[in-house]
Amino acid sequence: MPEPDTSMFTLDPAPKVITFDCYGTLVRWHEVLLREIGATLATHGAGGVSASAILDSFSAQGRRLTAERPHRLYKDILRIGFAAAFGEHGLTPSADEIEGIAASPMTMGPHPEVPEALRRLRERYKLAIFTNSDDDLIAPTVARIGVPFDHVITAEQARAYKPSRQLFEYAHRKMGVTPDETVHVAMGMHWDMKACHDLGLRGIWVNRRGETGNPDWLPYAEVSDLDGAAALLLPPGR
Repeated sequence: MPEPDTSMFTLDPAPKVITFDCYGTLVRWHEVLLREIGATLATHGAGGVSASAILDSFSAQGRRLTAERPHRLYKDILRIGFAAAFGEHGLTPSADEIEGIAASPMTMGPHPEVPEALRRLRERYKLAIFTNSDDDLIAPTVARIGVPFDHVITAEQARAYKPSRQLFEYAHRKMGVTPDETVHVAMGMHWDMKACHDLGLRGIWVNRRGETGNPDWLPYAEVSDLDGAAALLLPPGR
């Protein structure tokens, strides 16, 4: 895999708050969901369907559902979206099985390097999470990371989902900073780097899965994990 591109990044003006997506960026979204989906597929004897195909279908359903009005809680989007995703592949899990998958974000722990990288960043910056989640759904996940955050901004609070500007503008107002006093760090290309492009925010894309970025949403720096992001935000001699 080619070296990540960090050329499109500057610390001028100096940021006050580093904002993070949570699921995937900080905690094990794909790993936990693929495990839970795989267990359900095994129960139904669905050997011809992969867990990644179900998760891809859910991602498409999620993009549709989060853009609809009126605003739905994310736990409802998880339930509706996963039921529809399995349905696309001819499967009908029970309500309890769907509920188990929808509740699994509360069990997600951090990627190995995340806590220490956040501790280092916390010595210089305030830290915030911007998440397409609900207050009660994200709380145990944030606690499991084990590092304090100054702000946790949810879609439930903003009544809007990323990549809409409404969540970001709400968050900046609540934190009392201007957009150029922040840097946004995220794994999500559609959910986060698109928003950074549209709003003129500095973005660091955490490309954990070796994916191909979207050049339409440049500029963003690309790193492979949170240590890479910390290296950009905490350069030697500063």
